Amino acid sequence: YFWLFYLGRLQGLCLTCSFLALGTHFGKVFLLDIQGNVTQRFEISSVKINQISLDESGEHVGICSEDGKVQVFGLYTREGFHENFDCPIKVVALHPQFTKSNYKQFVTGGNKLLLYEKNWLNRWKTSVLHEGEGSITNVQWRANLIAWANNVGVKIYDISTKQRITNVLRDNVSLRPDMYPCSLCWKDNTTLIVGWGTSIKICVVKERNPTEMRDLPSRYVEIVSAFETEFFISGLAPLADQLVALYFVKENPDHMDEEFCARPRLDIIQPLPESCEEISSDALTVRNFKDNECRDYRLVHSEGESLFYIISPKDIVVAKERDQDDHIDWLLAKKKYEEALMAAEISFKNIKRHDVQKIGMSYINHLVEKGDYDSAARKCQKVLGKNMELWENEVYRFKTIGQLKVGEGLSVILQ
Repeated sequence: YFWLFYLGRLQGLCLTCSFLALGTHFGKVFLLDIQGNVTQRFEISSVKINQISLDESGEHVGICSEDGKVQVFGLYTREGFHENFDCPIKVVALHPQFTKSNYKQFVTGGNKLLLYEKNWLNRWKTSVLHEGEGSITNVQWRANLIAWANNVGVKIYDISTKQRITNVLRDNVSLRPDMYPCSLCWKDNTTLIVGWGTSIKICVVKERNPTEMRDLPSRYVEIVSAFETEFFISGLAPLADQLVALYFVKENPDHMDEEFCARPRLDIIQPLPESCEEISSDALTVRNFKDNECRDYRLVHSEGESLFYIISPKDIVVAKERDQDDHIDWLLAKKKYEEALMAAEISFKNIKRHDVQKIGMSYINHLVEKGDYDSAARKCQKVLGKNMELWENEVYRFKTIGQLKVGEGLSVILQ
């Protein structure tokens, strides 16, 4: 379903289980509840917000903007870090447990990746984690691991051992990294999902055997799955052992020289070691999709709730995993009554008897409207059970529409 916004061109999104933080192209940050109501508003800059980061508690927020402003503060105290840099700051990420006094750490990325740590004198200490490979375009912090992307590839840094443990190179170097940015998402504390261009890699951080260490980092990365997709990747999120992929789609319907931007797609895919299997696919209708680029879409997920937020410059689309009730409703909407009834009976333990009868009655009504009276009568015995009132209603209906022979059959059953 959709949330339609008139807060300006949407730029960034971060969320907790209770609210969302939304940044715009004009330097404003809005906090919204899960229903989409604005609860707080912050004037950060006059230019676009590049990234927003929240800690696990939802009590602290980090914000960076195109004019080099970085702010890290408590939502309820406003005390924190405020700094202006002489270059655009593209990314910011708080330590997931930033609220705790021992974990007052965050990173920022412009032309270098900087780590900020508050020392015992309550002052911020700065260290350079990486530089010299172009602009930092994405960063994601999970537990003790920081993953970031620059023009060359993706790196992972272990904050506990102060070691950089991998470098995953970018596959298609012909694509401009500013137009086709890298998507990073942690599935769990050791599994990183990387999407770039049309390439997806699933990387698992593992402990190195102590006998093999020598001068090597204590952990290493194994790529357990790597495959190409048909479309450009705008966002990735985990869904159990599957992936949710947000695709930017270009079409050339008449084999012309110029390609056109189509509606973005939200797919569920099953990763395999060297390929993937498409489970489902939905084209999303968002405003001005013909004018959007790959970098204009983002995908954010709410862990543990199977909720997915797709952000475009003008809309936010909220997607949720279908349950069995949704599947049955879809079958009914498509008038696939037989399949809906079978699905309801399979899920009978979780569905009330009168709901199964309601589905069955819809099927019987459909058969009567089609004139298939014999099939409708046969379904009555299965659907109506021992509900005498429903039986009487059906006998009366069959007699009323002139199907006496069928109606008499029902009367015998009723007796």
